Amino acid sequence: MAHAALTETEAEILLAQPRGFCAGVDRAIEIVERALARFGAPVYVRHEIVHNAYVVRDLRQKGAVFIESLEQVPAGSTVIFSAHGVAKEVHQQAQQLGLHIFDATCPLVTKVHVEVAKMWANGYEIVMIGHIGHPEVEGTMGQVPDRMHLVEKVSDVEQLQVADPQKLAYVTQTTLSVDDAAQVIGALKKRFPTILGPKKQDICYATQNRQDAVKLMAPQCDLVIVVGSPNSSNSNRLREVAQKLGISAYMVDEPAQIDPAWLVGKRRIGVTAGASAPEALAQSVIERLRELGVAKVRTLEGVDENVSFPLPRELSALVGKPKN
Repeated sequence: MAHAALTETEAEILLAQPRGFCAGVDRAIEIVERALARFGAPVYVRHEIVHNAYVVRDLRQKGAVFIESLEQVPAGSTVIFSAHGVAKEVHQQAQQLGLHIFDATCPLVTKVHVEVAKMWANGYEIVMIGHIGHPEVEGTMGQVPDRMHLVEKVSDVEQLQVADPQKLAYVTQTTLSVDDAAQVIGALKKRFPTILGPKKQDICYATQNRQDAVKLMAPQCDLVIVVGSPNSSNSNRLREVAQKLGISAYMVDEPAQIDPAWLVGKRRIGVTAGASAPEALAQSVIERLRELGVAKVRTLEGVDENVSFPLPRELSALVGKPKN
């Protein structure tokens, strides 16, 4: 039966749990903020620290300068590598330029880097499952000089040419769709039965938990709104998860992007946020939905995350206010 038009008495928001920042994003942002407090502005950040426009804008206002090339960084300056990780040659270049380096690579991405190095050292060719052009993929592929292949979908597996099928291993980008990655892994195992995988899956706990939360929430909703930026892999995957369940889903970077027409005839609106989207932004989206006539907010049950990652030792001590 078709739902009636949106009215205050019946429309409600279902809020996914967990949503928003993961431990790796929290750590990366804190590294930038503490570096600014300790050394003063400007602090240079190679690539967006995390893929969220709100976060990048906030840090830029505090004195972070986002760059894509280390040549843009004055000698002796402080540079921070983003949560997505960088190729080994970027580390080496930063050292050669005499830059003061802080590495905000998510420890779960670093785990994949370590796996790749071990596999390569043991003589394996390595297949990476990931999205072409994503900075995490570029960083992981750049951990070894050769013998790495990138596949994005099942059809790529069919085209793959390897030197020795008996010495083949795979890793994955940490922010993939769990279901899509499983299909590609299945295709790899079918074509290369002896392929070696990581000891534990590379898709991170936060990506898994947020996708599971959408799988629980979406079937109860008429519409799903994902808070996240267009270049955020994990946010895009959340939207896709809802759409694959047959639910209309949109991704918004800010409350103003919500089209009131989306809400017509909808009784339950699911809201979640990608791992790089701050809770303040999710709450502002909820506030906008209230302005458009949604009366109630209900948080669904889900996994409580208590993961945290240590900061670099030089930044872990308490610091004072930023320098002027």
